[in-house]
Amino acid sequence: MPVTVHSVIATNLATTASSNWLYRNVSPRRIFSSSVKCSVETAEAERWVKLKNGNDSLEICRVLNGMWQTSGGWGKIDRNDAVDAMLRYADAGLSTFDMADHYGPAEDLYGIFVNRVRRERPPEYLEKIKGLTKWVPPPIKMTSSYVRQNIDISRKRMDVAALDMLQFHWWDYANDGYLDALKHLTDLKEEGKIKTIALTNFDTERLQKILENGIPVVSNQVQHSIVDMRPQQRMAQLCELTGVKLITYGTVMGGLLSEKFLDTNLTIPFAGPRLNTPSLQKYKRMVDAWGGWNLFQGLLRTMKTVATKHGVSIPTVAVRYVLDQQGVAGSMIGVRLGLAEHIEDANAIFSLVLDEEDVNSIQEVTKKGKDLLQVIGDCGDEYRRI
Repeated sequence: MPVTVHSVIATNLATTASSNWLYRNVSPRRIFSSSVKCSVETAEAERWVKLKNGNDSLEICRVLNGMWQTSGGWGKIDRNDAVDAMLRYADAGLSTFDMADHYGPAEDLYGIFVNRVRRERPPEYLEKIKGLTKWVPPPIKMTSSYVRQNIDISRKRMDVAALDMLQFHWWDYANDGYLDALKHLTDLKEEGKIKTIALTNFDTERLQKILENGIPVVSNQVQHSIVDMRPQQRMAQLCELTGVKLITYGTVMGGLLSEKFLDTNLTIPFAGPRLNTPSLQKYKRMVDAWGGWNLFQGLLRTMKTVATKHGVSIPTVAVRYVLDQQGVAGSMIGVRLGLAEHIEDANAIFSLVLDEEDVNSIQEVTKKGKDLLQVIGDCGDEYRRI
């Protein structure tokens, strides 16, 4: 029988704010309506999930700190300010960081951060810190030495003996070298240089092929939001059958799913907020493909009603909705380290429960949008279409 997301949440690791470093800076939770889990214990149990395949496992926070924003385009990142911010997120229980070899200084920042944790926090704190990175090679011949060399670079930058998770991306399915690369990564896992192997932006067909080749994949990171529900149409069913979990990004659409863009008109020059980051520009194109700005405004108004009902923000509702979907183990929220923070909103996700009325009201709007599986294709196809 497949293992569901909720059955792998590590409930025995729930702790109170007064007894553990990780939770000393967590803001007190509001007491919402009866549809919300109000106890700290229940919320903390909801915080963790264990990704597994065979003997491989990794426990992560279900809300991940995405570090794409360190790569440029979101404002200048100061190294010391960024690492200080990473410590604040981790102190608040948001202790899983997602990065990539090509996210500018992200891996280097993690290395500095983890060394500060080693010096300034107790050993049990370090056990909760997880660094997930990605390797995005060109589609060339994947030899053992080439794969090893690149993984060693990430290990050195992140200053770890073993990568907690290596998420692999491949650009060209016509070149089946991705299977060679994943077999070499599996060898490195057996050597203790990688703890878990995962994928990013693979489609359902290729995920099945990879699993059939015996690669112990624990998760696939894909774009998934209230607007982009493609993973629920094919991918989630395979995940349910195999136990592979989904980690999602684009869940707040670069900030479009927020109060900042509610009741705005982007068709009038300078009338609304600027789309001045790579993520805002990327997900605005997704809105256009889905149904346009007017329909998106209807969705924001509905989500604002739900958010007000529960005393939370639109982004909190957006992430909770996706976390409740089949196969989803965790969702990413991008962090602009040292420039802006959303710790309170992120921690509110664990206490929020959307009731049937909330879900139905959201779906009344989303069903008016286009089927993005038909428009774009399966998960990751947006990166491979010419």
